[in-house]
Amino acid sequence: MQASRIASRLAAATAVAGTAVLALSAPAFAHVTVQPEGTAAKGGYAVVDFKVPNERDKASTTKVEVNFPTGQPLASVMPEPVPGWSVKVTKSKLDKPLTLHGEKIDEAVTKVTWTAADGKGIQPGYFQKFPLSVGALPENTDQLVFKALQTYSDNEVVRWIEAPRAGQDEPENPAPVLQLSAAGDDHHGTANAKDTSDKSENSENTAAAADSGSHDTDTTARVLGVVGIVVGAAGVAYGVLAGRRRTA
Repeated sequence: MQASRIASRLAAATAVAGTAVLALSAPAFAHVTVQPEGTAAKGGYAVVDFKVPNERDKASTTKVEVNFPTGQPLASVMPEPVPGWSVKVTKSKLDKPLTLHGEKIDEAVTKVTWTAADGKGIQPGYFQKFPLSVGALPENTDQLVFKALQTYSDNEVVRWIEAPRAGQDEPENPAPVLQLSAAGDDHHGTANAKDTSDKSENSENTAAAADSGSHDTDTTARVLGVVGIVVGAAGVAYGVLAGRRRTA
């Protein structure tokens, strides 16, 4: 009986501890994140989604503000319309102008703000994605760190601004991090190589056809020559026979 009571107490304690761990770890999964639709290659363009979950039970998310890294400015940032939300794109002057497609750009997007236009926003138990088309992505870094502010209907503001560090635990309020993949292949170069290969193959086919035509011409000439010799020999023989008949 005593052993049974001890086992029951241990089981209850374990259950309580497990519940505490879940309660403490749950908020870590409810922060603002950013993921690409497909890949985000260095030096290229990508569509990225900022995923914003509502981690409150009695308030809705009414505003989301994403701040872009000033050390790695992006010359092109275009938001996709989100039903029920208005969007504002803020640009700022750059200390060092960028060169994009041969043109110098002296300003870049530093902040994008979404505000719930209908007042409902993101309800408890739901999340919302906010897509952006961005580029050109930098080539000298493996990731971009954004800082996001999430405002609730009760005026609470949660600041997701802590950059994660390698070898350390995830911070309490981690900032969204976009991981960049290696630069993709030059599709134009691939196309040129294919064109070159096709041209080479066509040239070879043309040469083969020319050789075939030349061979056919030589064969025809030889046949005609043989026929001419045969016809000439027959004519000579006929002339000799005719002369002999006349003499006789």
